[in-house]
Amino acid sequence: MRNFKYIGTIKEALESECPSTVSCADIVALSARDGIVLLRGPQIEMKTGRKDSKESYVAEVDEFIPNHNDTMSLVLLRFQSIGIDVEGTVALLGAHSVGRVHCLNLVNRLYPTVDPTLDPDYAQYLKSRCPSPEPDPKAVEYARNDRDTPMVLDNMYYKHLLSHMGLLLVDQQLASDPSTSPFVEKMATDNGYFHDQFSRALLLLSENSPLTGDEGEIRKDCRYVNEN
Repeated sequence: MRNFKYIGTIKEALESECPSTVSCADIVALSARDGIVLLRGPQIEMKTGRKDSKESYVAEVDEFIPNHNDTMSLVLLRFQSIGIDVEGTVALLGAHSVGRVHCLNLVNRLYPTVDPTLDPDYAQYLKSRCPSPEPDPKAVEYARNDRDTPMVLDNMYYKHLLSHMGLLLVDQQLASDPSTSPFVEKMATDNGYFHDQFSRALLLLSENSPLTGDEGEIRKDCRYVNEN
């Protein structure tokens, strides 16, 4: 998880004021809530009371988090397995409206030949950002998900998809797959609808199989389970 250090900073401040009260799981959820507001997205009322796991499940991450090169059917299946429908999945991928992507994850659409689903002018822009088919993984080489409103969680993402300017393969598949394209078209024309569906789906995601009561613990340090 990128910039997890900030979760640790929040945890340290909370532990100094109210020890063993707020879990790391709640900090992550509430940080997401507040980050969305800062990005001019919807205000989402999230529940609290989650506990932290007493084990690490890092080996299972790849099983549940879709890869940007996965087929749309696999992406939908993975979200469906945790109770999120097609409409909600399309909305959650709208989070790609902000942030940036390293060239390592883009060059397969640019070299040796350009993906024909990409707008030609957009492909040239991406090549200017990622001039080598073998980018240095340690270099700061990236392209923004949305050049028009890069720090706003809005429906510009869907407008770009309809113009063949999806940054990742999974993005562009949203606009071409018959099961998802109707929702892309609707979200592209109605930002309020996008925000409503994003809020609904994010709540489902945040409340998926939470640990409560005696099932978990409140970690003292978010990087480690508590010592017995």
